[in-house]
Amino acid sequence: MELTQWILCPVCNNKTRLKIRKDTIIKNFPLYCPKCKTETLISVLQLNTFIEKEPDAQTQSR
Repeated sequence: MELTQWILCPVCNNKTRLKIRKDTIIKNFPLYCPKCKTETLISVLQLNTFIEKEPDAQTQSR
C-alpha cells in the first residue's frame, strides 16, 4: 500500500485539496488554500514540503 499524505497550507496549517504519494516530486507549484484564500509557491520531495516564496501582503477589500 502506498503511503499518501495531504498537503497542508503553510499559512494556516489546514488541509488543502491535494494529496501526494511518497514518490511525488513537485517544483514551483502554486498551492491555493480554500480556507485562508492564499496562494503560496511550494516544492515537494519525498513527502517534505518546502516553501519557495512567501505570499505577498494582500490589500484589504471591503
